[in-house]
Amino acid sequence: MSIIEFPVPAGAYGVAAAADGALWATHVHAGLLSRTTTDGRTTTIALGDGTGPMVITPGPDDALWFTLNAANAIGRVTVDGEVTRLPLPGTAPYGLTTGPDVTLWYTASGSGTVGRVRDGVAREFPAPGYPAVITAGPDGALWFTLNAADAIGRVTVDGEVTTFPLPTKGTGPVGICAGPDGALWFVGILAGVIGRITTDGVITEFPLPDTTTRPHAITTGPDGALWFTEWAGNRIGRITTDGTVTTIPLPTPSSEPHGLCTGPGGLWVALEYGALAHLPMP
Repeated sequence: MSIIEFPVPAGAYGVAAAADGALWATHVHAGLLSRTTTDGRTTTIALGDGTGPMVITPGPDDALWFTLNAANAIGRVTVDGEVTRLPLPGTAPYGLTTGPDVTLWYTASGSGTVGRVRDGVAREFPAPGYPAVITAGPDGALWFTLNAADAIGRVTVDGEVTTFPLPTKGTGPVGICAGPDGALWFVGILAGVIGRITTDGVITEFPLPDTTTRPHAITTGPDGALWFTEWAGNRIGRITTDGTVTTIPLPTPSSEPHGLCTGPGGLWVALEYGALAHLPMP
């Protein structure tokens, strides 16, 4: 499979496919959003200094929503480029997703909370241990990683939080997604593992062939496998639901892959050195 790179401003961190058929990315250090069409044309929107945009996701309203980690806020951008923001009670928001209750859910890593935005009002629930990425699960709840606690968390739409300790200490989980097999899949950036947790809390870990590559983000691909980025390994990885791992090197050295998503024509990866990588897939 051949990877195609499209230049974008440096610092690309999160990436999401939008309702307008384009790819939108966050640029954490420059305080920018970028919009890239599938033929490689890119435009940018300045958010300002001290904003730190990180994770970006399609919302329940055809707009894109993103966390402003340094500004303690969530931003919203329409496909026409109109930006608004919502201040949060918690600090250092990071992960963001649309929940099964058709509202936005987020993590606030600095305050150790997970939150819900409903009708423009944010409400937060305690989740100590540096909550990171959050995703909607197949069981009607939200699942999230607790990076500093080496645990996976679960929160119901009513705000009831439970946690599941990981078997390996020093795992440092970051990315998490719902898998094609009815379980949740996550990456351990510090231990170099891919993990699987069932909705009743059974955890399986799969060590990567090279455990020093710092896996960062994970998503379900269009081929029914899980795809992940290896930030320090300069690779994209693939793991099947039975634990078979393969990897694909990125064409540019030291490109620092971070977020990834399924989008038009395959997988899209945000490369911090300044590009979006496209892995074409049926």
